[in-house]
Amino acid sequence: MDLPEKQNLSSEIGENDPIIEKYLKMPHPRTLEPGTLIIILLTSILGAIIGLELIVRLGITANTSIIGALIAVLVGLIPGEHFAGFKNIHRQNLVETSISAATFGAGNALLLAMGTIWLLNKMDIVIPMFIGAAIGMLVDITMMYWLFDTPAFPAHEAWPPGIATSETILAAAEGGKRALILVGAGIIGAIGQSLKIPMDVVGVAWIGNIWALLMFGVGLLIRAYSPVLFGIDINNLYIPHGIMIGAGIVALIQITLIIKGKRLTRQKLEEKEDKIYKTTRNPQDIINSLRNGFILYIIGGIILAASGGIYSKMSLPMLIWWILYAAIAALVSELMVGISAMHAGWFPGFATALIFLVLGMLMKFPPLALGLLVGYTACTGPAFADMGYDLKTGWLLRGRAKDAKFELFGRSQQYVAELLGAAVAIIMVAMSYQKYFSQNLFPPVDRVFAATINAGAQPWIWKYLILWGIVGAIIQYIGGAERQIGILFATGLLILNPRAGFAVVAAIIIRVIIEKTYGKKAQTPIYISAAGFIAGSTLYSFFTSTMGLLVKKK
Repeated sequence: MDLPEKQNLSSEIGENDPIIEKYLKMPHPRTLEPGTLIIILLTSILGAIIGLELIVRLGITANTSIIGALIAVLVGLIPGEHFAGFKNIHRQNLVETSISAATFGAGNALLLAMGTIWLLNKMDIVIPMFIGAAIGMLVDITMMYWLFDTPAFPAHEAWPPGIATSETILAAAEGGKRALILVGAGIIGAIGQSLKIPMDVVGVAWIGNIWALLMFGVGLLIRAYSPVLFGIDINNLYIPHGIMIGAGIVALIQITLIIKGKRLTRQKLEEKEDKIYKTTRNPQDIINSLRNGFILYIIGGIILAASGGIYSKMSLPMLIWWILYAAIAALVSELMVGISAMHAGWFPGFATALIFLVLGMLMKFPPLALGLLVGYTACTGPAFADMGYDLKTGWLLRGRAKDAKFELFGRSQQYVAELLGAAVAIIMVAMSYQKYFSQNLFPPVDRVFAATINAGAQPWIWKYLILWGIVGAIIQYIGGAERQIGILFATGLLILNPRAGFAVVAAIIIRVIIEKTYGKKAQTPIYISAAGFIAGSTLYSFFTSTMGLLVKKK
């Protein structure tokens, strides 16, 4: 199959969109305006509840960005001067930013980190873990704010959920052909999802990097059918983990080369007009972000070690190494999750935490130290990826940094909105975690972490991690920094979802056929349809999951 190179579809959609142009001429809304703040807090409470309920009852957390955007749109339709401001697409962007932060923060970051400690029967250490996880989550958010639209995490990459949210907001604002395509595709997405076809994955495959997503799909299929193909479950031999470690090391080297200017930092968007997009942040910003983030993670590790009491269980050299390793694990896991999220819209947050847990076990850290380590690592990544999606939405709605000052101000307001969502998540988890844990309600992956710690690591694991780490490094090197095929292949291998694998491969084949047949004129409909698939799938999954939980409770 002759696959085309990556196309930056986001650069070619709505280049002179009248709605975007209209709101670029107005002052950007501020997050702390009273009316905006009230809606943000209310929707964030809703988002945190959704995140908590879904993570303990279904093991997943939904992306509520589109839900938040639609709530803001509906508020704007209420008659009255006080509500008219919510017709502003940038105010809608602030609302969706905060609700998704509360959802992922409450479920994927905080409660998940605390559950493992409870299952290890260390109830007195749950509060120190909560404090450490809160610090990790806030650093996670800040790191994405610093790194977004640098050459390492450029805004013009896919960030698929962010594209879907921006299209939903624009379609609601301007109607017309865009709305018809989006609604039609949304209906198809919802119907497909009801038939167990992962239409969100189909949408992602129509937006993201074709090579990266093809490797993602192949990884999903190999993971699902390895017992049939090879007579073994590759997960039991830690093959996916080894490949991710190798690919992750090379990815970090590639980021280092980007910092040193070994890769072009300017991306041509439309050859016919010779337009050049230059990131709003430069390689020096990457250096500053990684340095400052690592320092903050070390401080968080020290607080966690001191409050968790593990300093009494280890020698001083081992304690120092644990603090450094916890910071390294948090930072590297965050970057690997971010790369996957940027290209595929999926991120292996649980799996990367498990990788660093296994490595920590092989380093002979005691059980409690391992529990704190995996919690600290797991809480970094989800908020990083989620904010990347939201900043992508904002970047598109703000005209792709056409006005750099407007873009940077809008981004700063999104950062405040994200922090507010995280603050609501912290409060909601503090108020409710005992209720969940006392009813034996835990994120399912916490039981995996606790069982892994109790079982202990076997020395033979090193052999597989090193061997397959070499394979992962080679694959990542061949693909280069632009495609990130090693990271995405490993992401697929770490996830057991054969339907998603078939959906990715089939969607890519259809996409290639359409693009080869109709050329550039097909790109806009493909792009908007993909956003509709994701939106329809998200809405269907959200309402069926939420309503299903309500029915079960009754």
